[in-house]
Amino acid sequence: MIAVQDKLVSEDIFEMQFSCNLEVCKGACCWEGDFGAPLLESELKELDKVRARITNFLPEESIQILAKNKGYEWNEDSQTYVTQLRSDGACVYMNTDQKGIAYCGIEAAFNQEVVKFNKPVSCHLYPIRVKENKELGFTAINYDKWKICNPACKKGKTLGIPVFKFVREGLVRRFGKKFFNELLVMYESWIKRN
Repeated sequence: MIAVQDKLVSEDIFEMQFSCNLEVCKGACCWEGDFGAPLLESELKELDKVRARITNFLPEESIQILAKNKGYEWNEDSQTYVTQLRSDGACVYMNTDQKGIAYCGIEAAFNQEVVKFNKPVSCHLYPIRVKENKELGFTAINYDKWKICNPACKKGKTLGIPVFKFVREGLVRRFGKKFFNELLVMYESWIKRN
């Protein structure tokens, strides 16, 4: 682990290479797994605000779920709020295009300027996962290795894109530009040592 500001950063985000290959995986991270996308507490209010405005970007089952529920729930395993799942295991905010590739209905509404909130930051950061321990006062930034992302690893290696550069926008959104610039400096030092 490398310390950047007050965060512990796994060297895997420098070492591993990654670039989503949606043509191959079809966005499987939006429907695979045991629970929905982890949410920041500040995102709960944002999801409450956009819920009624994103229905044009969602399938019928998702619309029905959001009409009855908030679209998020507490998850004991992760000790955080997560997005709800549909009966097929997909995130309640997921939709698919004509090719069967998953996309986020919130992000689609954001891109069309229907809402001001983009998708949850944990989705923006994936395959990076952030673990916070408020009691001990630390934040860990880790690479989440998952076999459904093997096509993304292969593509990332071909393109030479380290994980942290692939999720640059998400890192800046979550931790700020100064943090990302410090991460770049640490990466340059890491490259020289390895």
